[in-house]
Amino acid sequence: MAIAAPIRWGIVGAGRIAHQFAADFAHVAGEAELVMIGARSPADAAAFASRYSVPNYGDYQRVFQSDGVDIVYIATPHSLHAEHARAAIIAGKSVLCEKPITTTEEELRALANLAGQHGRYLVEGMWTFFLPAVSRALEWVDRGRIGAVTQLRADFGYPISYCAARREYAVALAGGALLEMGVYPVSLALRLFGSDPLSVTSHARFAQNGVEDDLSMLLDFELGTASLATSFRSKLPNIAYLVGTEGYIAIPDFWRARECSLHVLDQCVDRFADSRAGNGFEYEIREVSREVRNGLHESAWVPLAHSLRVQSLMDRIRSGFGGPAR
Repeated sequence: MAIAAPIRWGIVGAGRIAHQFAADFAHVAGEAELVMIGARSPADAAAFASRYSVPNYGDYQRVFQSDGVDIVYIATPHSLHAEHARAAIIAGKSVLCEKPITTTEEELRALANLAGQHGRYLVEGMWTFFLPAVSRALEWVDRGRIGAVTQLRADFGYPISYCAARREYAVALAGGALLEMGVYPVSLALRLFGSDPLSVTSHARFAQNGVEDDLSMLLDFELGTASLATSFRSKLPNIAYLVGTEGYIAIPDFWRARECSLHVLDQCVDRFADSRAGNGFEYEIREVSREVRNGLHESAWVPLAHSLRVQSLMDRIRSGFGGPAR
């Protein structure tokens, strides 16, 4: 039986997340390989290639146009995601685009339509849903181990000092706590409840340039409520609690989860911890590579329909507190 060749990856963007992603190719040998890096600066591309033994490097267009690349991982600022994903799809590449995949629902609908027209795989890099601990927690929910779901409490926040030119705050780069960190609890809420909220209430505080830097959200679903928060002002607990009529599940640092625990009243009755060797991106790389190898056009782990619902909900949340237009 023939052995399938590793899926060949290119990365565009050489920032922090791209470094973490690249490092995890060491843990998927034989399934995927990083063959090209593209960056705005030739020096950055060369340094990145040297650090991770990437054989080819250049600018973004060189990655898009390379015949030696099967799939492009887009790790540029939020405001450039749609543009770069579009260029990759038109060039015939599959695309994994870091979250949020776009900055608005309208952008994503156009991108999904383009991927469909070209018959190309497109998925949002919501790596959280590829993590074993999150998969196990959702499996417990599906098996009814916490009864009927009634609440989600989830937050994600770290203090980030204000600078209007910094990527997290820059208006031109789609800065703000919602797209940077809040997308994680929002996405989890939609995944857990399986429907759009009936009502959305949000309260935001703003940095000097008008970008939201602290945000609380209350989502009312048919089956329960989600109380969510995100912040550049404070270190939040960063725990997700999935609460049901018969128990609850705790997922510390849920967006990068290594473990989860199941509780009935005050007793922990089950616990799971993964045995990852890398940063956790190896799970996403492995599964996306498998889906591309199998000729899929979207992911079973993060379907485009889910990403569209996330974008729609974030549009609703932003409309409730104002702030810079996207």
